[in-house]
Amino acid sequence: MLSEFLLVELARLRSASELPLHRQLYEALRRVMLDGYLQAGERLASSRDLAQGLGLSRNTVITALNQLTVEGYLVSRVGSGTYVSDNCPKAARKPRAQLAVQRPHLSRRGELLTSRYTADQLEVQPFTAGIPDFSVFPTALWQRLQNKHWRMSYPEMLDYSCAGGHAPLRRAVADYLRVFRSVQLDADQVIITAGTQQSIALCAHLLADPGDTLWIEDPAYWGAVKALTAGGLRLHPVAVDGEGMAPGAADETAPPRLIYVTPSHQYPTGAVMSLARRQQLLDTAGRHGAWILEDDYDSEFRFSGPPVSSLAGLDKDERVLYMGTFSKVLYPGLKLGYLVVPKSLIGPFRQAHYDLNRPGQMPLQAALSEFIGMGHFTAALRKSRVSYALRRQSLLEGLKPCLGEHAFISGAGQGLHLCVRLPPTLDDQALARRIAEHGLLVRPLSGYCLQRRDARGLVIGYGYAPLAGIRQGAPVLARLIQEELRRWKTGF
Repeated sequence: MLSEFLLVELARLRSASELPLHRQLYEALRRVMLDGYLQAGERLASSRDLAQGLGLSRNTVITALNQLTVEGYLVSRVGSGTYVSDNCPKAARKPRAQLAVQRPHLSRRGELLTSRYTADQLEVQPFTAGIPDFSVFPTALWQRLQNKHWRMSYPEMLDYSCAGGHAPLRRAVADYLRVFRSVQLDADQVIITAGTQQSIALCAHLLADPGDTLWIEDPAYWGAVKALTAGGLRLHPVAVDGEGMAPGAADETAPPRLIYVTPSHQYPTGAVMSLARRQQLLDTAGRHGAWILEDDYDSEFRFSGPPVSSLAGLDKDERVLYMGTFSKVLYPGLKLGYLVVPKSLIGPFRQAHYDLNRPGQMPLQAALSEFIGMGHFTAALRKSRVSYALRRQSLLEGLKPCLGEHAFISGAGQGLHLCVRLPPTLDDQALARRIAEHGLLVRPLSGYCLQRRDARGLVIGYGYAPLAGIRQGAPVLARLIQEELRRWKTGF
């Protein structure tokens, strides 16, 4: 019986491993002991019998047995044989097929983090919101720049960075934000991070304690929800309307320590925060001594009207921490973003970023700074704007048949996605499932909601969708939305 178990284990190991035979036998014997097929005190067959039963050389068997003896799994008794050590776990002998698969024991925070926005819901497909078209990224040029900096790297470029990032890249970010986002800053205020979620997490760790209240938009960006939940904050959802986050008297009863917003293109509704609402939020932060985390999401892609000033550009009291990413213009896997902090926070944030995140990737940052300095970033941005504008227009035209009294579009003036708003009693999640049956992945607006129950719609991205795919898929979306609206009206 032991030989049969060992033969099964050896066959599995040989198919998935390049370990030498004696090591494979060692692993197989160790496994049958830990799984309880061999229990403490049981005697093994002789090395000669094991070799014959397994079709191995005796030297191979002896080498494996010796290693297990050295590690304490086996004990040899002169004149008696080799036995399983009493120190081995006394597991009950059960066939593997009968072993119950137990749910992992997660913390309450772990349960919250893994219960919403799971990987299968965030799968990248042509109509997925927030994903850029990285198929046109100039990979050959990028590779040359990276190779150049790897060849000329100094030892310090291979170490962690305690200065908040590569100095030329921080200067390039500061220059870009001064010109295009009206943010008044010095390069010292810029910290290069591994993206927006790391920026959010850093702010949560340094500016709030577990249990502190954070105002967050409702519906909300799932990545921010995850990062802030991991920070142990108490999320207080504030409803979003056509002018962005709309705090009222009821919200004032829960004074915030932090306020997280996406004012340039609210994710997922697409609302652009009005100037009056921006000023209201700044006043609220000053009154409560709160910090505003401004995620300037999709600010690079505005297709109609003049650019809207950032909150940080309006801030006179240094209550705003501004964050952005290069992933939307270049490619998601770049994983480089930036965080702009008030001058009074530069030292603590640099220190904590170094201690918590051990930032590095200096050759990558150097390549990006040169990419920006040579004008390739702005060229890529211009090219992307033209391409996304065409896709956006094609999607709008394809969706026209379903628009009317009970369906309208929000957030189409900027960004890489728009939202088809639907009646508050329509089941947008069922509609999204029906659309998925036709090979198109869109996300229900209600899936982003934290508290409110009146937000229904479909969040549709066009950045990752090829123009031909939009022309083919948009009419299908419109037809399925029309059919769902008819069912909703008739009650069937």
